[in-house]
Amino acid sequence: MAATLSDETLIQQAVQGRQSAYAMLVKRYEQYVFTLALRFVKNREDAHEVAQDSFMRAFRYLPDFRGDAKFTTWLYKIVFSTSLNHLRKNNPDILSLDDDDKPIKLKDPGTPDASYGMELGDRSASLQRAINLLSPDDAGIITLFYLYEQSLDEICQIMGLTMSNAKTKLCRARQRLKVILDEKFSSEVKEWI
Repeated sequence: MAATLSDETLIQQAVQGRQSAYAMLVKRYEQYVFTLALRFVKNREDAHEVAQDSFMRAFRYLPDFRGDAKFTTWLYKIVFSTSLNHLRKNNPDILSLDDDDKPIKLKDPGTPDASYGMELGDRSASLQRAINLLSPDDAGIITLFYLYEQSLDEICQIMGLTMSNAKTKLCRARQRLKVILDEKFSSEVKEWI
């Protein structure tokens, strides 16, 4: 019977102090959180740490969950920010790829964009390797939009962006993904065309 309880019911019970309700939420979403953390930190040990930290933060801030967005969107935002904090703490010299002084130049603007490759199942392994080469911000927005099919509104909530910033970041992330595909996976990309 407990498995059929909705997220909202479990959240209400957890906020009222019922630890078993929060344990059910953790059990329900532990694989989801770990997978997201692994996508950002790219290391299983660090992903376990980030997942644990994310659930601790989620528990601490659960009373603040208003239900304006889906619980998974709210939880994704926590995993996203916890992952970025972890990466910043462990890699303090990370530079932003959004530097206007060093714009990205595409080698061949006529090549189909990366979204074409995402739609085809046989290309997912190569595409996933390419996504893993992106910065956590870029990988996150590509993953949210294409793989988890989040709307731009939901992405704005998760990443704390305005709509125009989200559109710009998504566009730039696609461009960077295209550059990686062209440079590192060009033989495989040629097969796709």
